[in-house]
Amino acid sequence: MAIAGYVVGATKGFIYLRGEYKHLQEPLQRDIDTMRASGRLGTSIRGAPGFDFDVEIHMGAGGYVCGEGTAQVESLEGKPGRPRVRPPSMVSVGYLGKPTVVDNVETLAHCTEIAVDGGASFAKRGTKTSTGTKLVSVSGDCERPGVYEYQFGVTIGRILQDCGAPAAVTAVQIGGASGVLVTPDEFSRRIAFEDISTAGAFMIFGPDRDIFEVARNFAHFFAHESCGFCTPCRVGTAIQRNIMEKIAEGRGSNYEVNDLKRLAEFMKRTSHCGLGETAGNAVRDALNKFRPAFERRLRARDFAPAISLEAALEPARRITARDDADAHLDVEG
Repeated sequence: MAIAGYVVGATKGFIYLRGEYKHLQEPLQRDIDTMRASGRLGTSIRGAPGFDFDVEIHMGAGGYVCGEGTAQVESLEGKPGRPRVRPPSMVSVGYLGKPTVVDNVETLAHCTEIAVDGGASFAKRGTKTSTGTKLVSVSGDCERPGVYEYQFGVTIGRILQDCGAPAAVTAVQIGGASGVLVTPDEFSRRIAFEDISTAGAFMIFGPDRDIFEVARNFAHFFAHESCGFCTPCRVGTAIQRNIMEKIAEGRGSNYEVNDLKRLAEFMKRTSHCGLGETAGNAVRDALNKFRPAFERRLRARDFAPAISLEAALEPARRITARDDADAHLDVEG
């Protein structure tokens, strides 16, 4: 961060730490204090006049949407974490109206590596269009979960082999909840900008996993994490969750299945930020690649109502002590 600050002329940096990682606050602060004491942060860093840069940790409340740069800056300013309307861009009007650069930890770590060894050395690794290395956070059904570093271009199959995944992996979700779901016939694909671009999350689902339940969990996640700023995401994620619940309860039909597809496309086209645009990805991919997992839960081919109006009238009949013909619906009419 100090190197980046020197390059762009910034004197202040923030480490935005999600609420789930509060246990890292104390060790991070110790490292910052050590750097400051050794002259690597503060004023005139390493004796260089005018090279002033310091770092402050800011604890977030845990909002997933604050991974988006403008929402993160809103949170830094003490406001709800909601993505801003752009333009203006962050590099023009960012934190407290000042020019601001937002990067992730991995990018800034590579700054140091490139500064020490040079860009040519960094570019020797990876592929022609995706140079360098990528951190991959492996979780799920495997013997050795953890954070791995690979050169860009590594295959999904190689990562599965290295982490001790079972032979019969059902699917892998790459890029987190908003990423892409890949099946065994795609395990030769590569982690690279020209193939599967990822923020680094790599979730493995073994042979005992029900992909419908995986998608259902993602639907609940996005309904919970929507910041509520725009209607397509706020309402769309709730409808997606409700449809998945209806199917899970055995009250779904092909109507609901088709609705999920339409909803994913609608949110992608109309949502304000990337969270809403990608909130339907996991459900859409699961539906496209594991349709039988949905179909075996369907009760009807066309449309099944979510409620029974006749049953809904029962409390009223009981309260009024009526059971005559007029107190029932003419279902045939």
